[in-house]
Amino acid sequence: MAAVNKVFAARLAGLVVLGPDGESIGRVRDIVVTVRVGRQQPRVLGLVVDLATRRKIFVPMLRVTAVEPTSVTLTTGNVSMRRFVQRPGEVLALAQVLDSRVRTDDPDAEDLHGVDCVVVDLGIEQTRTRDWVIARVAVRPHRTRLGRRGSIHVLDWQNVQGLTWSDLSLPGQGVSQLLAQFEGLRPADVADAIRDLPEKRRLEVAFALDDQRLADVIQEMPDDDQIDLVQALAPARAADVLEAMDPDDAADLLGELPEPEAESLLRLMDPQDSEPVRRLLEHSPDTAGGLMTPEPVVLSASATVAEALARARNPDLTPALASLVFVVRPPTATPTGRYLGCVHLQQLLREPPASLVGGVIDTTLSTLSPDDSLAAVTRYFAAYNLVCGPVVDAEEHLIGAVTVDDVLDHLLPDDWREQEHVGHE
Repeated sequence: MAAVNKVFAARLAGLVVLGPDGESIGRVRDIVVTVRVGRQQPRVLGLVVDLATRRKIFVPMLRVTAVEPTSVTLTTGNVSMRRFVQRPGEVLALAQVLDSRVRTDDPDAEDLHGVDCVVVDLGIEQTRTRDWVIARVAVRPHRTRLGRRGSIHVLDWQNVQGLTWSDLSLPGQGVSQLLAQFEGLRPADVADAIRDLPEKRRLEVAFALDDQRLADVIQEMPDDDQIDLVQALAPARAADVLEAMDPDDAADLLGELPEPEAESLLRLMDPQDSEPVRRLLEHSPDTAGGLMTPEPVVLSASATVAEALARARNPDLTPALASLVFVVRPPTATPTGRYLGCVHLQQLLREPPASLVGGVIDTTLSTLSPDDSLAAVTRYFAAYNLVCGPVVDAEEHLIGAVTVDDVLDHLLPDDWREQEHVGHE
């Protein structure tokens, strides 16, 4: 395929980045550009590249030898593996410029004069000196009279106003484009992407996410970032997001806040959501009671295997939590009636759908006490080869379940979410 020296920035997103030997290094996440200063043409400084480990690095455009429809190829030489950090004066084309508001005085587009336009894309090209610059800006009217999308106009960069640092720093600039990029991504990947944004843009994106999506994303962030984000929200919104979080994650987060602030948020939450969180906060975070979730799969002995499998198929359950169905005497909400035992998912798959779970209960599996230490919980999982275990109090009430992901979260270093992730695309 022939290499090109002119391309629209959005076409680069997701392209494979190849080393000189043809080996894949990662994928293009964004393009780093300078903003317009007076009559100086905005320049393209380099690419933000996502490695397979999820580390983001900066690759200068001078290292790019070829831009092709499916890949970007680099010259020989070592690539710096240092984590990308945005510097003052730098702007991310996809995260900050696309979807931002601009105006134009282009003489060939008089119908756009005085009209708010939205940046759809940036046309970048390579000069004779091998530098890359922003040459064109693709825009469309923000709104037509009938509320329809206007047609796209490709304008010379000199005829576009609104590409300065102060313009792009205005609230709301470019957020819609970012939200569109996050569609379909796992919460952990969205959390990783948000952490790389400038603080102001990070908060704008967080404010724009719905409560459930934001809750899922916050749960995947390091503790300090969780606290900063929740404290930046209005108290009522923060309470709504906490309600949408898993109770154990909400308890962990509230446990890191000053007690008066945590209590204030708990009072704003719906009592039905705050009560299980309050129960978790009664336990030390490094015990089974502090690690557990109060919402495992719980049924009475009279439930059928079909009912149990239907509960285990709930897409909101983690695979670990769905691996065991706990059987109790009524009530089935934690703290339950007397704990009777559990049924493993594999066992349920072997039984007739109409049979009762009371007939296939495993009564031999030991239970965890809410006061068991993290070390004791870890030994429990290793001894029984489990990914989920019941937590039962002294009165034999089931009060929750600990899953292996909760254990790993506490065994790993505090900054593990900030480190590289081992994996392959």
